[in-house]
Amino acid sequence: MATPPSTPPSADQLLVLLEVARSGRFTAAARSLGLTHTTVSRNISALERALGGRVLVRGSDGWALTALGERAARAAEGVAESLARLAADEPADPVAGVVRMSTTDGFAAYIASPAVAALRQDHPELSVEIVTVTRQAAQHRSGVDIEVVVGEPAVNRGRAMHLGEYELGLYASPGYLERHGAPGTIEEAVRHRLVYFVDSMLQVDDLDIPRRLLPGIRDAVTSTNVFVHVEATRAGAGLGLLPCFMADRHPDLVRMLHEDIHQRLPYWAVVHPESWRRPAVAAVVGGLREQMDEQRDTLIGR
Repeated sequence: MATPPSTPPSADQLLVLLEVARSGRFTAAARSLGLTHTTVSRNISALERALGGRVLVRGSDGWALTALGERAARAAEGVAESLARLAADEPADPVAGVVRMSTTDGFAAYIASPAVAALRQDHPELSVEIVTVTRQAAQHRSGVDIEVVVGEPAVNRGRAMHLGEYELGLYASPGYLERHGAPGTIEEAVRHRLVYFVDSMLQVDDLDIPRRLLPGIRDAVTSTNVFVHVEATRAGAGLGLLPCFMADRHPDLVRMLHEDIHQRLPYWAVVHPESWRRPAVAAVVGGLREQMDEQRDTLIGR
């Protein structure tokens, strides 16, 4: 339990905490603030002494806020916004600054990128950093404001929002079909080789589809990157289980067994507690939703 503070925290200490919370790293926070790693560490230690408890815990992918740290970070956001308004010659656009998000490769390229481009037309001071990874949402994820994941997340902290759905289908190139023949049934498809994710590295249960729809099919090419799936299928490596909104962009891919293989999967956004109050984060989430609505027919496939 935190003890009552003997000395109130300083604005500098709060701002250092805010940058560590956003980046997840002391070194990244130091670069952003123009400080040394030692100075960042000293400010965090002083803040913890002032507040009487820990504000950060080390997670698997960086530093994450404790409950006390989340309260301090909210106060730090108010300090940062006040300083921005004070420094501005005219009223500052609240949709500004850096928003950090993680998402899958396909979503980043075809949903997030145009959504951010549209937002920046009205909010030129907005900057979005996108890290691509296919994983589940975490209870304590540091360094990102928004996580977009496949499948409904089970998180106690943060706010989860359903963005929409996309569909996976089975595709092959015309050249592959000429050499190996087009499967007319699930049983025939299982005799071919599959282009898909590396099974041993797959972290999302909703993507474990081949075991259910194509039981027993063997791998041809596997990768953690869905763009590799698309290009390997176009090159004739095997049958690709691909997102329709990516595969249908290529006229040299043929969809097969539409009635038997048409798996719909949801995209969800998880916004972490210390990020949700930022107008820029709310604006990015709204932009992602709008982009999903605009591309609804494309996401489901032809």
